[in-house]
Amino acid sequence: MNGGRRVAVLLMAYGGPERLEDVEPFLLDVRGGRPTSPELVEEIRGRYAAIGGGSPLLAISRRQAAAVERALREGDDGGTDWRCFVGMRHWTPYVREAVAEIAAAGFDRLVALCLAPHYSRMSVGAYHRALDAALEAEAEATGRRIEATRVAGWGDEPAFLDAVARRVTEGLEAWPETERRGVHVLFTAHSLPARLVAEGDPYDDELRRTAAAVAERVEARRGGELSWGFCYQSQAAGARDWLGPPIEDEIARLGGEGVRDLLVAPIGFVADHVEVLFDLDVEAKQLAAEAGVHLERTASLNDDDDFAAALAGVIRRAAPA
Repeated sequence: MNGGRRVAVLLMAYGGPERLEDVEPFLLDVRGGRPTSPELVEEIRGRYAAIGGGSPLLAISRRQAAAVERALREGDDGGTDWRCFVGMRHWTPYVREAVAEIAAAGFDRLVALCLAPHYSRMSVGAYHRALDAALEAEAEATGRRIEATRVAGWGDEPAFLDAVARRVTEGLEAWPETERRGVHVLFTAHSLPARLVAEGDPYDDELRRTAAAVAERVEARRGGELSWGFCYQSQAAGARDWLGPPIEDEIARLGGEGVRDLLVAPIGFVADHVEVLFDLDVEAKQLAAEAGVHLERTASLNDDDDFAAALAGVIRRAAPA
């Protein structure tokens, strides 16, 4: 294209069934081939039915990839041919399929970034292990080895924090100006087993630092103190000893303390999917109503141009020379 270097970008996300009939095979993949009880399959299928009959995650991830590719090319000096690809951990197109596509397109260098801002060996680490397996399989099948640079956590990226702060500021505008000072902002992220923290995993610390940095930015924008907290959501059914506090307990506590207006900001997620559209927009909202609390949610970043530019900055700095 331009005679300079060529770098592929692999954006990785969890994956999700796009049709209700895909729910059971999707769960089979998530569970490593272990069958799921018919009762749980029906429960999960009901969640996807409630958000429109399937996950929008793949379509959004592809739009994110297109936006990031534009940002990379617009911010380049003409010396790099950037191409963005999407690979999913638990559904099509799998990470291995994306790696095969990258190889077929003739790229020998890639930057891999998981569309989750905060590192844990259980989450982002699992994506990196899937990438390693895909790269090795490609090398064995074709003899072609691709040089890969892996981005770990990027939750402290200033442009990302700015984009989230804008979403929070906009979310507060759901209330009349005279009532915004009384709104409590609750930052959330997907829970993981608590033992990870004891083992030195940075996930919890990274999330809490992101929440504090976003709150600071919102306070600077509004010119006043922000009432805020942090909790976890979407822990596995029946899970014990997971990171907390869980959002269910926080909603009940805040309602009991007289909080009547709550803005949830899911800083651990960057796209609309079932854990946002159902766990928050349906379940959490219902729990809040039962506790006498009016709950709203910040809009997801999705393919926001500022967010794409933030990712492009992370990728550009990580790319091999």
